[in-house]
Amino acid sequence: MSYQVTIQPSGHKFLVNEDETILAAALREGFTLPYGCRNGACGSCKGKVLEGEVDHGKYQENTLKSHEIAEGRALFCVAKPLSDLVIEAREIRAAGEVPVKTLPCRVQKLEKLADDVMLMQLKLPANERLQFLAGQYIDFLLKDGKRRSYSIANPPHADEFIELHLRHVPGGRFTDHVFSAMKEKDILRFEGPHGSFFIREESDKPMIFVAGGTGFAPIKGMLEHLFAEESGRQMVLYWGARAKKDLYMAELPVRWQQEHGNFSFIPVLSDPAPEDQWQGRTGYVHQAVLEDFDDLSGFEVYACGAPVMVDVAREGFTRTRGLPEDAFFADSFVYQAD
Repeated sequence: MSYQVTIQPSGHKFLVNEDETILAAALREGFTLPYGCRNGACGSCKGKVLEGEVDHGKYQENTLKSHEIAEGRALFCVAKPLSDLVIEAREIRAAGEVPVKTLPCRVQKLEKLADDVMLMQLKLPANERLQFLAGQYIDFLLKDGKRRSYSIANPPHADEFIELHLRHVPGGRFTDHVFSAMKEKDILRFEGPHGSFFIREESDKPMIFVAGGTGFAPIKGMLEHLFAEESGRQMVLYWGARAKKDLYMAELPVRWQQEHGNFSFIPVLSDPAPEDQWQGRTGYVHQAVLEDFDDLSGFEVYACGAPVMVDVAREGFTRTRGLPEDAFFADSFVYQAD
C-alpha cells in the first residue's frame, strides 16, 4: 500500500511505496530533501510531521530525542508512513539539477597526508566529467555490493581529478586495502554526486565552517569554490583535531587567510602532544565557536565531521546562540568497519 506525502511549505506531493522511507521516495520523485548519512545517524534529514503517523524506524537515540518525537519530529531517511502525511521540510532545488552517474575511474595519485589520512586523486574516462556542487560526496561501489562514501575535496571548477581525503579505519575492508595494497592506476567504480551539503549561494549571510578531522575535505572544496567566485561574504573556518599532526593540510587555510581579507582560520586541538608546543586554542571545536559568538542569528553554519560533533554543534548553536535551524547545514561521517 502506498501513501501520499505533501511537503510544506512548497505544497509538493509524492507517493511513498510500501516499505519505502520518506526520503527515498522523495528523492525518487525528484524532490531533494536535506540528508547526510541515510541511516538515522546524523540528523540532517530531521523534519516535522504536521499530519499523519509514521514508523520512526531505526535511529541513534542521540540524533532523535524523545522530546523531539513528542514535538512531531522525525528522521525522514529512516521513517516510513503509516498514513497519508503532511510534513514540514526544506527542499534543495539546486542539487536536483545535477545528474547522478555511475562511472569507472582510475587511481591517479595516492599520497599520505598523515599516518591515518590518505589523499586519493581519481581520473575519469577522457570523455567524462563529474558535475557536482562543492561539498557533495561520491559512493565507491565495492565488489561485495557494499558502498563507501567520501566527500569531494576539490571545487567543481577544478575537475580534472576528483580529490578525496580517506581516514584509515582499522578493520575497515576498504581503507585497509587503500593503505596497504592499493596502487596508482587501479580501477574503481563510483556513483555520484550525492548529498545536500553545499553552499547556499542565494544568501549573503556570513558563514562559519566547522570541520572535525577529515571533515575538512568537503569544506576545502566549498572554500576554494567561494574564493574562485571572489565571494565577498565573511568566512571563518574552525578546524578541530586531536593533535597538531592531525591538521594534515594546515598550511592551506593559513595561506588562504593571508590571501583573502574576508577569511580567517582558527585551528583547535582537543589533546595536543607535548612536542606540539601548542600555543593556540584547545578543547572541542564547537565550544570554540560558542566562546567566540554570543549571537549566531545572522549566520549560516556548515559543519562536517563525526556525528557526535555535528549533533552537539547543532544543539549548542541553535538552542543557545539563536542560529535558525534552517541555517545549519551538515554532513556526518559515519565510519564503517567490517
